[in-house]
Amino acid sequence: MSRWLAFVAAAVVFSASGVWAADAPKKEGAGVLNHKMKTLAGKDIDLSQYKGKVILVVNVASRCGYTPQYTGLQALHDKYGKDGFVVLGVPCNQFGSQEPGTSQDIAEFCKSKYSVSFDMLEKVDVNGEGACAFYKELTAVDAKPKGAGPVKWNFEKFLIGRDSAVIGRYPSSVAPDDEKLAATIEAALKK
Repeated sequence: MSRWLAFVAAAVVFSASGVWAADAPKKEGAGVLNHKMKTLAGKDIDLSQYKGKVILVVNVASRCGYTPQYTGLQALHDKYGKDGFVVLGVPCNQFGSQEPGTSQDIAEFCKSKYSVSFDMLEKVDVNGEGACAFYKELTAVDAKPKGAGPVKWNFEKFLIGRDSAVIGRYPSSVAPDDEKLAATIEAALKK
């Protein structure tokens, strides 16, 4: 009987404090970067390797009106990379079939046309039942200014802070050289 009373007493204390196992702090490396993917070269990559960096995740496509944004993304990579900033390009063919190529085609296009040197991941779905786990988690976050929900088009952007929290989500129309985006990146890099 005394074990039962001890259990009930503990339950009352936890209930009163509002602390349950689900509320416990997450383990190091947990969160939005707690996923594994592949690079365009087919190598496995653990996204937790980016923990502690500021990351701009962009679903990209080579045949889109926004494709010239590769230039601006590379410029961000060049400008802030030394400060702990990373651009992650994630090809997707879900919007107007504007990324039909193979991984090799995409890599060659990015290198020859835009001199891309930032990290590029494998082509994935970002919406629907077949969406990769990383994007399922990204799109569930109510990040301003865009909010939660499905990706609307190519070159939508998610900004992740050093603590692995999503701190911003921007529609395709927000160019990489947008002043507000740059200010948010700079503020995140100072943390």
